Amino acid sequence: MGDWLLIDDATLAVRRVLQRENLFKRRAPGNEQKTQLIAANVDTLFIVASCNKDFSAARLERYLVLAQEVGVQPVVILTKTDLTNRPDIFAAEARDLRPGLLVEAVNGRDSGSVAPLAIWCGRGQTVALVGSSGVGKSTLVNSLRGSDSIMTQAIRKGDDTGRHTTTVREMHRLAGGGWLLDTPGMRELQLRDAGSGIAEIFDDFVEVAEHCRFSNCTHELEPGCAVRTAIADGRLSSARLDRWCRLASEEIYNRSSLTERRALDRIAKRNPAKKK
Repeated sequence: MGDWLLIDDATLAVRRVLQRENLFKRRAPGNEQKTQLIAANVDTLFIVASCNKDFSAARLERYLVLAQEVGVQPVVILTKTDLTNRPDIFAAEARDLRPGLLVEAVNGRDSGSVAPLAIWCGRGQTVALVGSSGVGKSTLVNSLRGSDSIMTQAIRKGDDTGRHTTTVREMHRLAGGGWLLDTPGMRELQLRDAGSGIAEIFDDFVEVAEHCRFSNCTHELEPGCAVRTAIADGRLSSARLDRWCRLASEEIYNRSSLTERRALDRIAKRNPAKKK
Protein backbone atom coordinates (compact mmCIF):
# COMPACT_ATOMS: atom_id res chain seq x y z
CA MET A 1 0.00 0.00 0.00
CA GLY A 2 1.30 3.42 -0.98
CA ASP A 3 2.89 2.68 -4.35
CA TRP A 4 2.55 5.37 -7.02
CA LEU A 5 1.52 4.21 -10.49
CA LEU A 6 2.04 5.73 -13.93
CA ILE A 7 -1.37 5.47 -15.64
CA ASP A 8 -2.25 5.81 -19.32
CA ASP A 9 -4.65 8.78 -19.60
CA ALA A 10 -6.69 7.18 -22.35
CA THR A 11 -7.00 3.56 -21.25
CA LEU A 12 -6.28 3.92 -17.51
CA ALA A 13 -3.93 0.95 -17.88
CA VAL A 14 -0.99 0.79 -15.49
CA ARG A 15 2.17 1.67 -17.39
CA ARG A 16 4.66 1.40 -14.58
CA VAL A 17 5.02 1.24 -10.80
CA LEU A 18 7.24 4.15 -9.82
CA GLN A 19 10.34 3.55 -7.73
CA ARG A 20 9.63 3.59 -4.00
CA GLU A 21 11.06 6.36 -1.87
CA ASN A 22 10.92 4.13 1.21
CA LEU A 23 9.33 0.92 2.45
CA PHE A 24 8.14 -0.19 5.88
CA LYS A 25 8.30 -3.91 6.56
CA ARG A 26 8.39 -6.37 9.43
CA ARG A 27 8.88 -10.06 9.97
CA ALA A 28 5.50 -11.68 9.29
CA PRO A 29 3.75 -13.15 12.37
CA GLY A 30 4.20 -16.89 12.84
CA ASN A 31 7.10 -19.29 12.70
CA GLU A 32 8.01 -18.86 9.05
CA GLN A 33 10.75 -16.39 8.23
CA LYS A 34 8.72 -14.27 5.82
CA THR A 35 8.70 -10.51 5.39
CA GLN A 36 5.44 -8.56 5.47
CA LEU A 37 5.30 -5.22 3.67
CA ILE A 38 3.45 -2.51 5.60
CA ALA A 39 3.56 0.75 3.65
CA ALA A 40 5.56 2.56 0.98
CA ASN A 41 6.32 6.19 0.07
CA VAL A 42 5.51 7.55 3.52
CA ASP A 43 6.50 11.08 4.57
CA THR A 44 5.45 10.94 8.23
CA LEU A 45 4.76 8.00 10.53
CA PHE A 46 2.05 8.59 13.14
CA ILE A 47 2.80 6.11 15.95
CA VAL A 48 -0.50 5.91 17.81
CA ALA A 49 -0.68 4.88 21.48
CA SER A 50 -3.36 5.44 24.09
CA CYS A 51 -3.17 7.06 27.52
CA ASN A 52 -4.17 3.97 29.48
CA LYS A 53 -2.81 0.65 30.74
CA ASP A 54 -2.03 -0.50 27.19
CA PHE A 55 0.66 2.20 26.85
CA SER A 56 4.05 0.54 26.28
CA ALA A 57 7.38 2.34 25.97
CA ALA A 58 8.93 -0.84 24.59
CA ARG A 59 6.35 -1.00 21.80
CA LEU A 60 6.90 2.66 20.94
CA GLU A 61 10.64 2.04 20.67
CA ARG A 62 10.03 -0.71 18.13
CA TYR A 63 8.09 1.69 15.91
CA LEU A 64 10.76 4.36 16.39
CA VAL A 65 13.42 1.88 15.24
CA LEU A 66 11.29 1.11 12.19
CA ALA A 67 10.95 4.82 11.33
CA GLN A 68 14.65 5.44 11.87
CA GLU A 69 15.63 2.49 9.69
CA VAL A 70 13.44 3.74 6.83
CA GLY A 71 14.39 7.38 7.31
CA VAL A 72 10.88 8.75 7.94
CA GLN A 73 9.85 11.39 10.48
CA PRO A 74 8.05 9.75 13.44
CA VAL A 75 5.38 11.54 15.47
CA VAL A 76 3.94 9.84 18.55
CA ILE A 77 0.20 10.48 18.82
CA LEU A 78 -1.21 9.82 22.30
CA THR A 79 -4.97 9.29 22.14
CA LYS A 80 -7.80 8.99 24.66
CA THR A 81 -6.63 12.00 26.67
CA ASP A 82 -10.25 12.43 27.75
CA LEU A 83 -10.01 9.19 29.75
CA THR A 84 -7.13 10.26 32.00
CA ASN A 85 -6.45 13.16 34.33
CA ARG A 86 -2.71 13.13 33.61
CA PRO A 87 -1.96 12.80 29.89
CA ASP A 88 1.24 14.73 30.59
CA ILE A 89 2.68 11.69 32.37
CA PHE A 90 2.28 9.55 29.25
CA ALA A 91 3.67 12.34 27.06
CA ALA A 92 6.73 12.73 29.28
CA GLU A 93 7.44 9.00 29.19
CA ALA A 94 7.21 9.02 25.39
CA ARG A 95 9.51 12.05 25.04
CA ASP A 96 12.11 10.37 27.25
CA LEU A 97 12.58 7.70 24.59
CA ARG A 98 14.34 9.99 22.13
CA PRO A 99 15.68 13.57 22.36
CA GLY A 100 13.57 15.85 20.21
CA LEU A 101 10.87 13.25 19.63
CA LEU A 102 7.61 14.88 18.49
CA VAL A 103 4.71 13.91 20.76
CA GLU A 104 1.10 15.09 20.43
CA ALA A 105 -1.58 14.23 23.00
CA VAL A 106 -5.11 14.39 21.56
CA ASN A 107 -8.72 13.45 22.10
CA GLY A 108 -9.44 11.67 18.83
CA ARG A 109 -13.14 12.51 19.00
CA ASP A 110 -12.48 16.26 19.23
CA SER A 111 -11.67 17.86 15.88
CA GLY A 112 -10.15 20.86 17.64
CA SER A 113 -7.78 18.63 19.58
CA VAL A 114 -6.72 16.83 16.40
CA ALA A 115 -6.30 20.06 14.37
CA PRO A 116 -2.55 20.49 15.15
CA LEU A 117 -1.86 17.25 13.25
CA ALA A 118 -2.85 18.96 9.99
CA ILE A 119 0.68 20.33 9.52
CA TRP A 120 1.81 16.80 8.56
CA CYS A 121 -1.21 16.14 6.33
CA GLY A 122 -0.86 18.83 3.69
CA ARG A 123 -0.89 18.63 -0.08
CA GLY A 124 1.40 15.95 -1.47
CA GLN A 125 2.10 14.46 1.95
CA THR A 126 1.47 10.82 2.90
CA VAL A 127 0.99 9.93 6.56
CA ALA A 128 0.85 6.34 7.79
CA LEU A 129 -0.86 5.36 11.04
CA VAL A 130 0.53 2.42 13.01
CA GLY A 131 -0.22 1.08 16.46
CA SER A 132 -1.94 -1.66 18.40
CA SER A 133 -5.61 -2.56 18.20
CA GLY A 134 -7.81 -0.37 20.36
CA VAL A 135 -5.57 2.69 20.54
CA GLY A 136 -8.04 4.82 18.59
CA LYS A 137 -6.60 4.86 15.07
CA SER A 138 -10.01 4.58 13.39
CA THR A 139 -11.42 7.37 15.55
CA LEU A 140 -8.40 9.49 14.68
CA VAL A 141 -8.86 8.79 10.97
CA ASN A 142 -12.51 9.86 11.19
CA SER A 143 -11.53 13.16 12.81
CA LEU A 144 -8.74 13.85 10.33
CA ARG A 145 -11.12 13.13 7.43
CA GLY A 146 -13.99 15.06 8.97
CA SER A 147 -16.19 11.98 8.70
CA ASP A 148 -17.53 9.20 10.92
CA SER A 149 -17.78 6.64 8.11
CA ILE A 150 -15.19 4.29 9.62
CA MET A 151 -16.54 1.95 12.28
CA THR A 152 -14.95 2.12 15.73
CA GLN A 153 -15.05 -0.29 18.65
CA ALA A 154 -14.73 0.06 22.41
CA ILE A 155 -11.74 -1.32 24.29
CA ARG A 156 -12.05 -4.21 26.74
CA LYS A 157 -12.39 -3.36 30.39
CA GLY A 158 -9.61 -4.65 32.62
CA ASP A 159 -6.61 -4.48 30.29
CA ASP A 160 -7.57 -1.52 28.04
CA THR A 161 -6.79 -3.53 24.89
CA GLY A 162 -9.01 -3.53 21.84
CA ARG A 163 -10.21 -5.55 18.90
CA HIS A 164 -9.42 -4.98 15.24
CA THR A 165 -11.60 -2.34 13.60
CA THR A 166 -9.38 -1.91 10.54
CA THR A 167 -8.61 -5.33 9.05
CA VAL A 168 -7.02 -4.21 5.78
CA ARG A 169 -4.72 -1.35 4.84
CA GLU A 170 -6.65 1.61 3.47
CA MET A 171 -5.72 4.99 1.98
CA HIS A 172 -7.88 8.04 2.58
CA ARG A 173 -7.72 11.36 0.73
CA LEU A 174 -7.68 14.32 3.11
CA ALA A 175 -9.26 17.71 2.56
CA GLY A 176 -5.86 19.42 2.67
CA GLY A 177 -4.60 17.37 -0.26
CA GLY A 178 -2.66 14.78 1.71
CA TRP A 179 -3.08 11.04 1.96
CA LEU A 180 -3.68 9.03 5.12
CA LEU A 181 -2.65 5.37 5.14
CA ASP A 182 -4.41 3.38 7.87
CA THR A 183 -3.03 -0.02 8.88
CA PRO A 184 -4.57 -2.83 10.95
CA GLY A 185 -3.58 -2.96 14.60
CA MET A 186 -0.34 -4.82 15.25
CA ARG A 187 0.09 -6.65 18.54
CA GLU A 188 3.42 -8.01 17.33
CA LEU A 189 6.17 -6.06 15.58
CA GLN A 190 9.13 -8.31 14.91
CA LEU A 191 12.01 -6.30 13.45
CA ARG A 192 14.13 -7.49 10.56
CA ASP A 193 17.08 -5.82 8.83
CA ALA A 194 16.86 -2.95 11.32
CA GLY A 195 20.35 -2.92 12.81
CA SER A 196 21.08 0.72 11.96
CA GLY A 197 17.69 1.83 13.31
CA ILE A 198 18.34 0.07 16.62
CA ALA A 199 21.78 1.67 16.84
CA GLU A 200 20.28 5.14 16.24
CA ILE A 201 17.43 4.84 18.75
CA PHE A 202 19.80 3.43 21.37
CA ASP A 203 22.75 5.60 20.39
CA ASP A 204 23.36 6.54 24.03
CA PHE A 205 24.03 2.87 24.83
CA VAL A 206 26.09 2.34 21.69
CA GLU A 207 28.31 5.30 22.55
CA VAL A 208 28.92 4.16 26.14
CA ALA A 209 29.47 0.54 25.07
CA GLU A 210 32.48 1.64 23.02
CA HIS A 211 34.28 2.17 26.34
CA CYS A 212 33.69 -1.35 27.66
CA ARG A 213 36.90 -3.29 28.38
CA PHE A 214 35.89 -6.09 26.02
CA SER A 215 34.67 -5.43 22.48
CA ASN A 216 32.22 -8.35 22.72
CA CYS A 217 30.88 -7.32 26.13
CA THR A 218 27.34 -8.58 26.77
CA HIS A 219 26.83 -5.98 29.53
CA GLU A 220 25.94 -8.67 32.05
CA LEU A 221 28.79 -9.82 34.32
CA GLU A 222 31.96 -8.82 32.49
CA PRO A 223 34.50 -6.69 34.39
CA GLY A 224 35.08 -3.22 33.01
CA CYS A 225 31.58 -2.89 31.54
CA ALA A 226 31.05 0.82 30.88
CA VAL A 227 27.31 0.31 30.32
CA ARG A 228 26.81 -1.24 33.77
CA THR A 229 28.83 1.59 35.28
CA ALA A 230 26.60 4.15 33.55
CA ILE A 231 23.50 2.38 34.86
CA ALA A 232 24.90 2.31 38.39
CA ASP A 233 25.52 6.06 38.40
CA GLY A 234 22.14 6.85 36.82
CA ARG A 235 23.27 7.95 33.36
CA LEU A 236 21.53 5.03 31.65
CA SER A 237 18.38 3.02 32.38
CA SER A 238 18.51 -0.70 33.16
CA ALA A 239 15.04 -1.12 31.61
CA ARG A 240 16.27 0.39 28.33
CA LEU A 241 19.36 -1.83 28.46
CA ASP A 242 17.10 -4.89 28.59
CA ARG A 243 15.08 -3.58 25.64
CA TRP A 244 18.21 -2.74 23.64
CA CYS A 245 19.69 -6.20 24.15
CA ARG A 246 16.36 -7.85 23.36
CA LEU A 247 15.89 -5.92 20.11
CA ALA A 248 19.49 -6.49 19.03
CA SER A 249 19.22 -10.24 19.67
CA GLU A 250 15.86 -10.40 17.90
CA GLU A 251 17.16 -8.55 14.86
CA ILE A 252 20.14 -10.90 14.55
CA TYR A 253 17.84 -13.92 14.87
CA ASN A 254 15.32 -12.66 12.32
CA ARG A 255 17.94 -12.04 9.62
CA SER A 256 19.77 -15.31 10.23
CA SER A 257 19.61 -18.35 7.98
CA LEU A 258 17.69 -21.44 9.10
CA THR A 259 20.93 -23.16 10.14
CA GLU A 260 22.05 -20.11 12.11
CA ARG A 261 18.66 -19.83 13.84
CA ARG A 262 18.79 -23.46 14.92
CA ALA A 263 22.24 -22.88 16.40
CA LEU A 264 20.99 -19.78 18.24
CA ASP A 265 18.02 -21.76 19.57
CA ARG A 266 20.37 -24.44 20.92
CA ILE A 267 22.51 -21.81 22.65
CA ALA A 268 19.40 -20.20 24.19
CA LYS A 269 18.25 -23.57 25.55
CA ARG A 270 21.64 -24.21 27.13
CA ASN A 271 21.72 -20.70 28.63
CA PRO A 272 18.10 -19.87 29.53
CA ALA A 273 19.12 -17.21 32.04
CA LYS A 274 20.83 -15.17 29.31
CA LYS A 275 18.00 -15.33 26.81
CA LYS A 276 16.63 -11.85 26.10
